[in-house]
Amino acid sequence: MKAKVVRIGNSRGIRIPKAVLEQCRLLDTVELDVSDGQLVIRTASAPRRGWDEAFRLMHHHKDDALLDQDTPSQTAWDRTEWRW
Repeated sequence: MKAKVVRIGNSRGIRIPKAVLEQCRLLDTVELDVSDGQLVIRTASAPRRGWDEAFRLMHHHKDDALLDQDTPSQTAWDRTEWRW
């Protein structure tokens, strides 16, 4: 498929047909990459997608304990100098 590069203000853009947008699931925000001189447009990923399920499984497997429990909770500096 060919598309024409058009002027949009001081920038340039292309018009992507609705069918292509739907097929690629491109919504309001996309990620752009340039790879070997080619422009790659893909659906923007949610940075923390799946974390809820991962944490639920960790809790289920009792693998959600703090790793630094054995460290002292406060230093002298924490008790005397630290302010919120």
